[in-house]
Amino acid sequence: MHVLTKITQQKRDTERYNIFIDDKYAFSVHETVLVKFGLTKGMQLDDWAMDEIAYEDQIEKAFNRALHFLSFRMRSEFEVKKKLLDLEYGEAVIMEAIVKLRRLGFLDDQAFSEALLRTQKNASNKGPKAIQQELQKKGVEKELQEQVLESYSEEEQFAVAKRLAEKAAASNRSVAPAQLKQKIQNALARKGFSFGLISSVLEEIDFGREEDEWESICNSVGEKAWRRYHSKYSGYELKNRVKQSMYQKGIPLDRIERFIEKKENEEDGEQ
Repeated sequence: MHVLTKITQQKRDTERYNIFIDDKYAFSVHETVLVKFGLTKGMQLDDWAMDEIAYEDQIEKAFNRALHFLSFRMRSEFEVKKKLLDLEYGEAVIMEAIVKLRRLGFLDDQAFSEALLRTQKNASNKGPKAIQQELQKKGVEKELQEQVLESYSEEEQFAVAKRLAEKAAASNRSVAPAQLKQKIQNALARKGFSFGLISSVLEEIDFGREEDEWESICNSVGEKAWRRYHSKYSGYELKNRVKQSMYQKGIPLDRIERFIEKKENEEDGEQ
């Protein structure tokens, strides 16, 4: 049996106390551990009791490290566990700390998932597939993922996707409709919206172009293609390369033919 001969408060961390056993420094504990075990001068402790105190203090350390980690933003249980594992706390200690965090309301995967959904939906304009991937990366259980995502209605998804599509359509008037439509479709797919919903959204977007806009698009795309291939090719090969390039950019064939005819007339006039 050992005797607790002295307790002193640490200067750097006033919440921790140095414990002296048989007149020698033995270990330090957090004040909550001090109170929980009722540690006082003259108290007798066996090896089993000292192991219990040390284990409880490890839990308290892990708990406080987790609280610091959580002070920056909400985290999932998976994230907190990974952080504590990286700090080399044992599995049993981590689980005890997580239970305490849960009990005190500092860890709640339901609330965390709902908050992540709101942020990803409102601030990042993401669809359900992308949000589910985020939840999965955070280690949220699949059943909870699906439960939380049920609150993201198709009407909301449609409104978010349409807003993104309209913004892209309005700011890309110099892009051919077919190419722009494909770009928007790809962008919405990356955002995590379903193909069916994307198709419905695109049906409501006005991709029409005025004649002067078409002329500007054709000239811009065509001139770039003509300059790119003119130094390497001529005749049929030049026309074919330019035609392919313009077609890939969503320019209709009849407008491509008119552009190429115009360029050929310009070159004939220069000769």
